[in-house]
Amino acid sequence: MDGDIQRRAAIQNHAAFLTGTHDFQADIEMLAASELVGTILETVMLATDMRFAAVARVTADRWVACRTVDEVNFGLAEGDEIEIQSTFCQSVRQTAQKVLFSDVATDETYRDHPIAAKFGIVSYASIPIHRSDGTIFGTLCAIDTVPRDVKQPRVVAMLEMFAETIGRGLETEERLEAQERLVEYEREMARAQEEFVAVLGHDLRNPVAALVAGLRQLDKEPLPERAQQILPMMRASLHRMSDLIDNIMLHAKARLGGGIRISAIPDAPLADAIRQVVDEVRAAWPKQEVLLDLHFDRPINCDAPRVAQAVSNLLSNATRHAAHGSPISVRGVVRENEVEISVANRGLAIPEDVQQTLFQPFQRGANATSEGLGLGLHIASSIATAHNGRIEVTCKDGTTTFAFKLPLFAR
Repeated sequence: MDGDIQRRAAIQNHAAFLTGTHDFQADIEMLAASELVGTILETVMLATDMRFAAVARVTADRWVACRTVDEVNFGLAEGDEIEIQSTFCQSVRQTAQKVLFSDVATDETYRDHPIAAKFGIVSYASIPIHRSDGTIFGTLCAIDTVPRDVKQPRVVAMLEMFAETIGRGLETEERLEAQERLVEYEREMARAQEEFVAVLGHDLRNPVAALVAGLRQLDKEPLPERAQQILPMMRASLHRMSDLIDNIMLHAKARLGGGIRISAIPDAPLADAIRQVVDEVRAAWPKQEVLLDLHFDRPINCDAPRVAQAVSNLLSNATRHAAHGSPISVRGVVRENEVEISVANRGLAIPEDVQQTLFQPFQRGANATSEGLGLGLHIASSIATAHNGRIEVTCKDGTTTFAFKLPLFAR
């Protein structure tokens, strides 16, 4: 009794499909929307002269119509289900063999069959639809209440070809859907990661600012010699940490907002912004000599804080790779209609193959230390691009130069 109740409870219909609650909703939607399947069913009916054709989803205990063309008025539409025991498709699924009869009254195998008698079926064809792994998805069916010659070899070959075509189409659709789901999942995960990084960067600002303020206070106090040696190292670490947070937050904002946005103003205070950056680097690395030479003799239209951030990233990169004891040079000049700010240091040349990916996010040079995320040069390049500019790299005679170039009248 319990089995009968469960079987009846499993029966669903077209209404369940329309409300989107059918157990086989995805399969039905896929086939119901397929132009290929619709064309195949129409062709089957024309070629066999049968008046009902369908693609059904068949499992061990379910038979569900996924797509039908009904001119007999069987009353079966997408989502309608009949008990599997009332179908020939149960046999098709169990044996993986087709079921065909042109006239049930004269067919040796199906004459007086109870299923045919129950539904008034006289001619019938059911072909298994296989997936690429050999499992059965369902069946391609054709039915009529009058005799039709469905055992003709050409008709059988056509039905088998159509069933194979539907099977291949299913695989293609399912792969596409799986790929789309994967892409959407990865997009959501990337967004969640970027939001997390942005929040993390924001929350790290306060403790870093507190530490910087503490170091400034310590600078005013008399300290033992050992503390005076440690203090510059702490200052340099905090400067790197602040740079990392700035880069992380800007990268996250750029990804979430569709790119780095700038607010260019005419006659921007670019020289002052760059001097401040250089002073910060000098304070963080007092043993590293930084030479500054700026000649901006005309008004410059740019986002000065963003350009200064790019220069800061280039300077941080130079401090990590400069040869010991050699100065870093920062020069700024206006040439015709272009502004050029260069950061140069002595040291190992950057291999040409590394130069090709140097400005991609999370890329790091071959000689990189464990410090940094590989975002600094990417952020600098993105800021240049936002100004309709670029960054050029040259390695010549033991000197590596990063030249930040932007139009004099950048948007």
